[in-house]
Order: sequence, then C-alpha cells, then structure tokens
Amino acid sequence: MRQIVLDTETTGIDPEAGHNIIEIGCVEMVRRKLTGNNYHRYIKPDREVEAEAIEVHGITNEYLADKPRFAELAAEFLDYIRGAELIIHNAAFDVGFMNTELARNGVAERIEDICQVTDTLDMARKKYPGQRNSLDALCRRYGIDNSHRELHGALLDSEILADVYLALTGGQTSLQLGQSGQSGEDNAEQIRRIETAHLNLPVLKPSADELDAHERFLDMLDGSGGAVWRRTAEDSPA
Repeated sequence: MRQIVLDTETTGIDPEAGHNIIEIGCVEMVRRKLTGNNYHRYIKPDREVEAEAIEVHGITNEYLADKPRFAELAAEFLDYIRGAELIIHNAAFDVGFMNTELARNGVAERIEDICQVTDTLDMARKKYPGQRNSLDALCRRYGIDNSHRELHGALLDSEILADVYLALTGGQTSLQLGQSGQSGEDNAEQIRRIETAHLNLPVLKPSADELDAHERFLDMLDGSGGAVWRRTAEDSPA
C-alpha cells in the first residue's frame, strides 16, 4: 500500500467556526522508501488568516491572495491520496479540517471513505505514555534533525514526520523486505554486495603454542563424547 505522510496549515484551529486549510503538504512512501512523488499546494481561504496562526506558520493573507481555492484543488487532491494509508500527527485535526472543506464545497466523499488513516500522535502516546509526544519532542527523542524548522510548514512537517514514523515503527529504512514482510526478487536490488577482489586481506596463521592449545581442547572434547571437528576431519577425503 502507498503511504502518504500528510500535514496541513490553517487560518485558525476550528473548522466549524469557518476556518480554512491554506496549505497541504504530502510526502509519498512505498515500501518505507520516499518516492519523490509529493503533493504541495497553497490555498486561498474564504477568510483572513488569524494573527496567531501566522505566528505559527508564517503564511500571510497577502501571500495567499493569488492562490487557487480549495474547490479548484479538491479533485486532484483526492485523486492523489485515494487508496493510500495517510500518516498524520494528530490526525483528528487534519482529517476534521479536510472533511469540513470537502462538505463545504459539495464533495460527498470523506477522507476515511477513500483512505486508511494512521495517527502517529496516538502511536507515540501508546509507546511513551505520560511523556511529551509533539513532533518536536519526538524529533529530540529519536535524534532527528529539525533545526531547519523555524516555522511550521505542511511539506516540511510531512518530511520530518516521515522520519519520525519510520523511527516509531522500527527505524528500518535502508534494507527492507517489502510491504508484506517477505523477501523476494523485487527487493534484490536493495542488497549491496561488497567487492573484495581489490582488498589485500592478511591471513593470520596460528602459532605452535596456539595449535598445541587447540589439540588439548579437542582432547578434552573427546573425553566428553567426542570432538565433532575431529570426526569431520577424519571423514573428509584426503
């Protein structure tokens, strides 16, 4: 299944009060690998962005003045996420906003109808109960560099959340067995072979004392049932 790490920025915190989504950022992963097939749009809202929200994400009303409205982007956005698993931090907030925008613009579909939704905040709370589980706190916990994150931004937060999700779910990002957990030909290219022909590797031979100690150890094994090493050597062709 495709996984889409998603984040939104908004004019305020309550969609029922008429607030709008002004930015959507999505990062696509397939088999826990970033594909580069991302989705990022700024959206002109039906109302002004609150000053408190601008302090969080830095997106001004002037910047959004010439951007398309949600109704113009709804179809392409739904086509992009359709059938994917959405990875969202505090999913109730983003899904609530998206569903409200869809309903407000006459779209009957809801996010849960076309996607599976996974909430990384819920995952983190179960894994680290009683601890801070904000995106910044998880970055510190897992040693993920988010020093370039002075302000919130939907695409940047999605990229950071992708790293956090991989860490939350095991951290295995370089050698994968595929979506079903089974190895196969599709994943053979992910195994890197090390060429050894050019290496000048030393061959260390045992000293006389070491050989003597080895023989005495095998004698001890013979006394307790027989040394497999000696039986194997005797059975080998000369």
